[in-house]
This record gives sequence, C-alpha cells and structure tokens, in this order.
Amino acid sequence: MIRLQRITTRDAGLYAYMERLMTVSFPAEEYRPLDELRKITDGRPEFYNNVILQDDVPVGLMTYWDFGDFCYAEHFAIDPERRNGGYGQRALKCLCDMTGPIVLEVEMPEEEMAIRRINFYKRQGFVLWEKDYLQPPYRPGDGFLPMRLMAYGNLDCSRDFVAVRNRIYREAYKVSEEDLKAMDSQIHEA
Repeated sequence: MIRLQRITTRDAGLYAYMERLMTVSFPAEEYRPLDELRKITDGRPEFYNNVILQDDVPVGLMTYWDFGDFCYAEHFAIDPERRNGGYGQRALKCLCDMTGPIVLEVEMPEEEMAIRRINFYKRQGFVLWEKDYLQPPYRPGDGFLPMRLMAYGNLDCSRDFVAVRNRIYREAYKVSEEDLKAMDSQIHEA
C-alpha cells in the first residue's frame, strides 16, 4: 500500500533519502538550498515534507504547503529506479484524497518531457491554467522561471489565479507585498 509519511530532519535515514532524491530529480534552480529546506521542514507547520512509501519502502518524495483553502504541491518525484511502476499515480491520488484543492507548477509545455508531465497530471484530474506564471527564484541571483500552474479540485483559473499565485509567492517563496504590487503593475501595463 502506498502512503505519504511526513518527515523531519530527525528521521535521519528517510530525510537523507529525500535530499538525495531531490538533488537528482531537480536542477538546483528548482529547489531551495538544502539548509533552508531543513529549516522549513522543522519549523513551518504548514509545510509537509513527505517520503512516499510503498509497503514501508521509500519510492519517492512529495512536499506540499497546506494553506487551508488549497494545497500547493511544491516537489514531487519518484525514485528513478522505481519510475513507470504506477507509484506516481498512486501517490498523487493519495494526496488528492487527503487534502482539498491542489495547485502545482509545471514547466512550460514546450519540450516533450514537460508535455508528458502535464498530460500525466491531466490524467489525474488536474487542469492546466493558461496564464503566465513565474516561479520565483530559490537562490539570490537566480531569475524567475516561466512555468504554468495546474489545479485539482474546485479552483478556477479566471476566478482564483491571482489569489492562488499571491499566496504561493508570499508563503512558499517569501515574495514581499511591495514586490507583489510591482509585479501586478507590470502585468497590467503589458
């Protein structure tokens, strides 16, 4: 049976597994520095750092933020040795069954792998929001990454996009209110 197990840095073996999988699954600009991730894992109750277990064997990772009215799934990866075994589909279903509406970021649908990921999420009931979205940088000096949001549940792009984006920016990425206003004014001028 597949399940998500929330971990902290005190879960040394599982935490080391999660960090290894994070660093092999994502380019450095797509995850926060590991020391920062450790602080958030141990210090932010709304942040859930999970190892995906199949019958108590680690097969992946899933991190998400529970904002009450929706969850933001920040990172999701299956161990390369376990891919294409249905673990990703079952883990995502587990998250969908546990939480309310879910939002996640996906790469722009320009390359084959990005399109395949988007189609995977669509098969799980997610809807691609066709609005420009920029993932804020995790590290100083890095730039914003053009992405798209996908949503599961009773969220609607035309109604909820700005509120969802702003909540993710403020809570997960620590974008200041001043920077949010500047970004919004740039969007309205464009």
